Amino acid sequence: MTEQISPPAGTDEPAAAPADGLADGLADVPTDVPADGPAGAGFSRRALLGGAGAGLAVGAGAGVLGSRTLGAQRGAGGAASARQLGRAAVPFHGAHQAGIVQPAQARAQLAGFDLAPGAGRDGLRRLLKNWSETAALLTRGEQAGAHENQIALDAGPCALTVTFGFGSSLFDKAGLTAQRPPQLAPLPDFPEDAIDRSRSDGDLWVQIGADDALVAFHALRVLQQQAAGLAALRWQMSGFSRTPGATDRPMTARNLMGQLDGTNNPKPADPDFAAKVFADGPGWLAGGTYVVFRRIRMLLDNWENLPTDRQERVIGRRKADGAPLSGGTESTPVDLAKQNDDGLLAIPVDAHIRVAAPASNSGAAMLRRGFSYQDGLLPDGSLDAGLLFIAFQADPARGFVPVQRRLSRGDSLSRFLRHEASGLYAVLPGAQEGGYVGQALLEG
Repeated sequence: MTEQISPPAGTDEPAAAPADGLADGLADVPTDVPADGPAGAGFSRRALLGGAGAGLAVGAGAGVLGSRTLGAQRGAGGAASARQLGRAAVPFHGAHQAGIVQPAQARAQLAGFDLAPGAGRDGLRRLLKNWSETAALLTRGEQAGAHENQIALDAGPCALTVTFGFGSSLFDKAGLTAQRPPQLAPLPDFPEDAIDRSRSDGDLWVQIGADDALVAFHALRVLQQQAAGLAALRWQMSGFSRTPGATDRPMTARNLMGQLDGTNNPKPADPDFAAKVFADGPGWLAGGTYVVFRRIRMLLDNWENLPTDRQERVIGRRKADGAPLSGGTESTPVDLAKQNDDGLLAIPVDAHIRVAAPASNSGAAMLRRGFSYQDGLLPDGSLDAGLLFIAFQADPARGFVPVQRRLSRGDSLSRFLRHEASGLYAVLPGAQEGGYVGQALLEG
C-alpha cells in the first residue's frame, strides 16, 4: 500500500499528526471536523458516536450518550442506543459534498457509471437532478420516491452520505470538452500496477457511506434504477470500516494487516487544509476537489508469514500500539534521524512511514477516506481482500502522483500490495437547497 494507500479508515479519535505513516497516511478522515446533523434533529453524529475528547466523531461528552461509546451503551441497555445510531444524519446540501470531511462510516458502496449513448448534456442534467433530489431524501431517512424498493424501510439515515464525481471521459460525452480541467489528465502507469480497466475509470463516480449495510446498498440500488436509459453501471465495490461502538472507547482502527491506521491525515484546523484538499478553480469546481480511487489487494498470506518484528520494520511502527520505532506513543512525531545503539537507523530506509512522509515528497498531502474489502478467493486460492483507497486532494499532480511514484520505487510495503483498479474524478461542489450537484457546470 502506501502511506497514501492507507488501510481502512476508521479512526474514532484523532492523534497528533506526525509527518508520516501507513497508519498515518492511510487514515480515515479527520475526526475534528463537525459532522452534526440538521438543526433540530435532536441528535448529531458527534453526540451519537459518543466518547470523550475533542475528536469530531467522539464529542466532548456533551452529547446524548455522554462520554460512553455506543458499544458500552448497548451492553447496559440496548435498543435505545441502536435507535440513536440509526438516527445519525449528515445533510446532503452545503458548500461541499458530504462524504469528504466526515468520518468514514461502517459500510460503503462505490460505483462507476457510464453515460448512455445519446444522453448528452441534457440527459446528464436530468440524471444529476434526480440523483441529488433522491440523495437529499435518503440522507434525511425518508423514502426515495421513484424506484423506492423498501430495502431499508425500517432504518433511519444511519449517517448516510452520497458523493458524486465526474471522470475525464464524461466531458466529451456531455459536450463539455472545453471545460475539462487539466487535473483530470490520466494517471501515469506505476511499476507493479495490475489495473483491470473493466473495474476502473467511468464517466461518473459515486461514493455511498452509511453505518448500516442495507442503507448503503439501498441507496446505490435506487440510484442505479433511476439512471436507467441515462447511465449504466460500469463497476461496483463494497467496503467496510469499524462500526461505531465496536470498541469500549474511541480508538484508532486497524487495517487488514493488523496495523493501527489513522494518525496522519490533514486536519480542517490546519491553516493549509483547504489548499491541500479543495480545488480553487475553474469557477464551477470551486469548493470541489479531485479524488483518486484505487483498489489495492493486500497479499495477506505473504504478510502474515512475516514475524511481527519484521512487519514493524516494513511499516516503521510497533504493531501493538502504533508507536513509531523511533520511540514514544502512537501520536509521537516520527524521528527519522534517530539511530539505535548499533548505529542503524531506528526507522529503516525503506520503511513505509519514511518513504511516504510529506517531508520526503515535497509536502504532498491528501485527505484519505478508505474502506477495507473482502471478496472471497481468487482462482489460485489466495484471499481477495485489501483496501478501497479514496484520497481527496486539490491537484493529483501535487498529491497522489508524486507520492505513489516514490512509494513504487522504494517502499518495502509495496511487495505486499497489488493495485488492481484505478480512477480519477472531479468531485463537484455541494448543492444548495433547491439545486443539484453539477448545476454551475451544466447550466453555466
